[in-house]
Amino acid sequence: MITMIVGEIANFAAYAFAPAILVTPLGALSIIISAVLAHVMLQEKLHIFGVLGCVLCVVGSTSIVLHAPQEREIESVKEVWDLATEPAFLLYAAIVITAVIVIIIRVIPRYGQTHVIVYISVCSLMGSLSVMSVKALGIALKLTFSGMNQLLYPQTWTFTLVVLACVITQINYLNKALDTFNTVVVSPIYYVMFTTLTILASVIMFKDWDGQNASQIVTEICGFVTILSGTFLLHKTKDMVEGSSQSLSLRLPKHEEEDGVLDHEGIPLRRLDSLRPK
Repeated sequence: MITMIVGEIANFAAYAFAPAILVTPLGALSIIISAVLAHVMLQEKLHIFGVLGCVLCVVGSTSIVLHAPQEREIESVKEVWDLATEPAFLLYAAIVITAVIVIIIRVIPRYGQTHVIVYISVCSLMGSLSVMSVKALGIALKLTFSGMNQLLYPQTWTFTLVVLACVITQINYLNKALDTFNTVVVSPIYYVMFTTLTILASVIMFKDWDGQNASQIVTEICGFVTILSGTFLLHKTKDMVEGSSQSLSLRLPKHEEEDGVLDHEGIPLRRLDSLRPK
């Protein structure tokens, strides 16, 4: 728990020094570390698909790091507030809030228990706003620690309230999704939607792609897609065990599965019973 808290603090600090388009996709590295530690410390089997998923995450992360945009210099939380109140981002925020309200009031009562995308949509939409507010708050704290006190500005406390509101909503509906559906299904879908919407919000608010050419942007997108592929592969195959009875059943013809349990020579016992004289 202590290491988790330290990790979240470090993740929070990262948004103050690097663009969200770089920080958010790199969260997939925690999946790799978890898989490796589980293999070493808990003796969990890391099969070939798990290794391939880890390699894809590393390759995608490397592509993003090498071609990520430079963090723009911001000298005051007021500058972040000006970016957040530009028409393009206000339109995005209005669409997000409207969509969340509609989903909570109209969609969740009807489809929340049957469609995993419903709860995850609320989490991801609010998560994109929370990351932008976290980044603004991180920049304010960084400037404050460097000697320029930003706690005197009401914008800093406004961003703090937005962070609290978004995070509470996000955690609430993420817990509901995990209570209702399997983690193997929730985790990759949530990661894909949350990361995609966060990158979109960052591009709109902080204009991360300004000054980058088309090849850099395409390379970043390809790196992101590679990370998504690796994450999906890790989650989809994490319970797969080589040589398990499940894989054995996949190798049997359908009629042999229906015949029941096999004897020591691999012959269905039910078929043996039918061959015995009566």
